[in-house]
Amino acid sequence: MSKLIKPEGYSPILDLRETEQAIKMIKDCFQANLSSELKLRRVTAPLFVLRGMGINDDLNGVERPVTFPVKDMGDRQAEVVHSLAKWKRMTLAALNIEQGHGIYTDMNAIRPDEELDNLHSLYVDQWDWERVMSKEERSLSFLKEIVVRIYNAMLRTEYLVSEMYPQIKPCLPEKITFIHSEELLQLYPNLTPKERENEITKKYGAVFIMGIGGKLTNGEKHDGRAPDYDDWSTIAENGFQGLNGDILVWNTVLKQAIELSSMGIRVDKEALLRQLKLTGEEKRLELQFHKCLMNDVYPLSIGGGIGQSRLCMFFLKKAHVGEIQASLWPESIREECAKNGIPLI
Repeated sequence: MSKLIKPEGYSPILDLRETEQAIKMIKDCFQANLSSELKLRRVTAPLFVLRGMGINDDLNGVERPVTFPVKDMGDRQAEVVHSLAKWKRMTLAALNIEQGHGIYTDMNAIRPDEELDNLHSLYVDQWDWERVMSKEERSLSFLKEIVVRIYNAMLRTEYLVSEMYPQIKPCLPEKITFIHSEELLQLYPNLTPKERENEITKKYGAVFIMGIGGKLTNGEKHDGRAPDYDDWSTIAENGFQGLNGDILVWNTVLKQAIELSSMGIRVDKEALLRQLKLTGEEKRLELQFHKCLMNDVYPLSIGGGIGQSRLCMFFLKKAHVGEIQASLWPESIREECAKNGIPLI
């Protein structure tokens, strides 16, 4: 229970009925703005994929997917998706999406190894998106341009929330701040990655931390990333410079930084080979997804995920993600939340 943050004197601004109405409004507004900003069309996504195809997201490589046998397929094992990072790129090719356009979908996942707290649930819901790009666009400047577009969609949604519910005051800054994970390490060398995130996000309100997945000068990673979707090891004049990152905002209720989005420019053939070698995962080249990527079946792309429940939680000033979504919680967590005025669905 030590991981549960209990804001002193917390009381929800909206009741349960108002919250449910606000959740729908936020989701409708944000996805419409996201689609318009990035030229994305909505597609239907799978809840599960076949094991052994290389399609499922490996996250940090240790999380167990939920698996089950499929009777009519000879008991082949299927896995509930962790995310749709690779599936989306396959879908871009299948739909023959043109450059400068893309897709988005509602991604629902189950992560049984998640450590449950105010922000983490067994149930994950996010908008997964992917957009076709050119070789010339594989740059830091293009990544930043896309981040700004997504952040603008967040700003417009926050404004609508404050218009609909004047008791909820907007808090996002007008612009998002960019910083590389190595720069962040140099600023706060004696802090852990999470502590560094808190310091920089508290200072600026909204930040995009770049270059996540590769080792920093202290020999450690800022955070883990799978080697086969984001390009986190792009070689620059001063060494590795990753073309990915996380959008973080300062949560005024929990008094900490929260991640709303993880995204990046996806690996091309060179980056895939480099990162598989760096992580000792060359065996993945035998998987279907990786073979297709090496044979230029899939287009160059940029993509990411944006947490739906977290976005609603942030805009509605909620203390716990369980106030937004229906999930399973240990009875001890439910009791502790009830004692501290945090009503879980």
